[in-house]
Amino acid sequence: MSDSTHGRLAVCSWSLQPETPEALLHHLQDIGIPRVQIALDPIRENPSVWGKYVALCEKQGVSNVSGMMVTVGEDYTTMETIKETGGVVPDATWPENFKHFKDNIQVAKDMGLELVTFHAGFLPHEPSDPNFAKLMDRIRQIGELFGEHGIRLGFETGQETAETLKAFLDQLAMPNVGVNFDPANMILYDKGDPIEALKVLAPYLKQCHIKDANRTKETGTWGEEVTAGTGQVDWDGFFKTLAALGYQGDFAIEREAGDQRVADIIAAKNFATPLIPA
Repeated sequence: MSDSTHGRLAVCSWSLQPETPEALLHHLQDIGIPRVQIALDPIRENPSVWGKYVALCEKQGVSNVSGMMVTVGEDYTTMETIKETGGVVPDATWPENFKHFKDNIQVAKDMGLELVTFHAGFLPHEPSDPNFAKLMDRIRQIGELFGEHGIRLGFETGQETAETLKAFLDQLAMPNVGVNFDPANMILYDKGDPIEALKVLAPYLKQCHIKDANRTKETGTWGEEVTAGTGQVDWDGFFKTLAALGYQGDFAIEREAGDQRVADIIAAKNFATPLIPA
């Protein structure tokens, strides 16, 4: 599998829902992108199945550009359930989550990864909110852990406005902590215009996702995720803004809806490739 013209594109492994490393690599072969943002939790949880993943990647010429992890107990049924259960906000799951961060850092380090992304949870809008200081403390602990191992940390965007996220990151002031910018999430969560959000969060960009969506018509409910290039993300504006900002990072294709993931990721690849600056 050769790294051809898609030198900045990668595929989010969880989008392909693979049960084995072999299944993942087979899908990548079909897609024609030998670069991955890899879900770390399956490797941590099932070493008997995923322990050979790195060796298989080396054999097939696949590179891992970053990692991703999920937090315990996340419930995406509704906007309200994910607000209650998401990220490192809930006290009940914090000890287990902190342990998983430690273990996943070791997985990431063993793989030579330099970036791991995750959903921090809904960030409070006001510093006076009691949850603000608590979340700041938890994120600082996590950020320091990753920093000790030379790994950068990226928050997924979308669960709050770009201004709220930037204010939080400004106060956090940790160089290794930034954002994995997902333009579709801004639309799915109805949190503002993706291009304007991109400009606000520019100082903190660590990686971008290629994902598309249509905004909800009913406040308080999800928008609809669609194949990249068919939704409401202004992709021309997106790539032009990134070029103007001098962004040099990767673009990981993510697809979390639908039942033809391989075909949709190929469509995203074909759509995005001509738009990505060389």
